[in-house]
Amino acid sequence: RELSSERRAAARLARATGTVCDELRRRIGPTFSAAELADLYGEGTDWALEAIRWVMPEEAPDLDPQAVVDGAFFAYLRGASDYSGGRVVVD
Repeated sequence: RELSSERRAAARLARATGTVCDELRRRIGPTFSAAELADLYGEGTDWALEAIRWVMPEEAPDLDPQAVVDGAFFAYLRGASDYSGGRVVVD
C-alpha cells in the first residue's frame, strides 16, 4: 500500500507477491485452514524467496523479501476456509 503511488515499485511488489501466492497454491492447495497456512509459514519461507529470485532475478535484490512473503501469506489467508470478514473463526 505504501508504494501504490509509485507505479513501478507497486508493479514489482504485485508480481513478487503473486509469485509467492502461486507457489502457495501449489504447496497448500485451494482448500486450507488458517492453521495450515500458519504451519506452512512456521516451517520456513526460504522456498518463497527462491521463487521470487527465480521469476524476478534482476529485481529481487531491490525488494524487501520479508514484506513480500508476509504480504503474500496475508493475501492468501483470505482464501482460508475459516477466514470470515477479516477474522479467523476458531472453533
